[in-house]
Amino acid sequence: MTPEAFARELLRTGIICDPYLGGGPRFTADPLVLPADRLEAMASVAEDVAGVYDEVAQACRRSPALLDDFFELTPCQRLMWQAACPAWHGLARLDLFDTEDGLRITELNSDTPTGQAEAVVTGQLARRTRPELLDPNEGLEARVMDLVERLAPARGPLTVGIVFPTDLTEDLPLVRLYQRWLAARGHQAILGSPFNLAQGPRKEACLFGRPCDVVLRHYKTDWWGERFGVWMDDDPFPDPLPLAGPLAILVEAELEGKTSVINPFGAVVTQNKRAMALMWERIDLFTPPAADTIRTHVPYTVRLEALHPEQVSAERERWVLKSDYGAEGDEVVVGALVDDALWTGCVANARPGRWIAQERFIESGDGASTNHGLYLVAGRAAGIYVRRADGPTDARSLTVPVLCEGP
Repeated sequence: MTPEAFARELLRTGIICDPYLGGGPRFTADPLVLPADRLEAMASVAEDVAGVYDEVAQACRRSPALLDDFFELTPCQRLMWQAACPAWHGLARLDLFDTEDGLRITELNSDTPTGQAEAVVTGQLARRTRPELLDPNEGLEARVMDLVERLAPARGPLTVGIVFPTDLTEDLPLVRLYQRWLAARGHQAILGSPFNLAQGPRKEACLFGRPCDVVLRHYKTDWWGERFGVWMDDDPFPDPLPLAGPLAILVEAELEGKTSVINPFGAVVTQNKRAMALMWERIDLFTPPAADTIRTHVPYTVRLEALHPEQVSAERERWVLKSDYGAEGDEVVVGALVDDALWTGCVANARPGRWIAQERFIESGDGASTNHGLYLVAGRAAGIYVRRADGPTDARSLTVPVLCEGP
């Protein structure tokens, strides 16, 4: 199928509204076919790593000083954690790569994971031409909706608020997918931003005046809190203050048992990439199985300030710099892809307390970078979203349908 024909098929689904980006296609019609045992191995790694992140959350619950001394959370971020801890997970996506040393991760997006719409729709279209293969995302809808219903404080038809940044069009496919899934279960979806929240008479969260049993939160935790640039020379945000009012509405509604929030605000800790630095710098905090998972699948990671600047500058090709809450390739500097002057400037300009340095790995294969995004629902693998790029994964990466051979 040509890219143009595939784009037309994507638009017909009523879910995908942007098959092109910058004049080029965002999707390929040619599926990646994974052997069943390969997908099972990736799923096992994803579940093991999710277990490590749960131990991060438990460590922060036991030792609250980590929030200040290691993560350097802002006051509002600490409030989010304290209101939800140790709950951090509902739906997540682990980005996994096949390297010369085995499967390695780059991050776990436990806050506002994306790509579900792209993964589900492309798999459904690809299977039309390859019906003998399996769709690994076929059960994702049921798993997510079961989670919503299980965590809701009420039974029967639910009113579910989907809170997202309504000014960003890239989230619309995911919102449309969730609307369709909820309607299929007989639930009603109300769409809005944090600014459309209000407190109801029973302290429930209301969206546009409608009481919500559940709020699907697709608005990042670092956007709810205080906002500061990650570079020393960043201009101040025009809106640096926390969303104190909307945040208080959701926190109180959940504490009162009136409205459930998915994902919990405890994701403010696990989404922070300094969690991966904690895994290595304080590996003594983890159980032996978790420590083995860290050594095997998590690239060596430290807080940037834990390294001497001269060491980081001299070992440019060894390191990748990542900000604490950057996502989808934003605020990532790959030392091997920049020159000495830019690298040294980035190291000097990085705001203290906001960055990690992670060892770069070399992918196996044909040279293209393939990001296997394993979805997790309640800690169990539930689907996969694959993107290919010539460099780090970002908005320009090509979405690839995924099918699976039978067992």
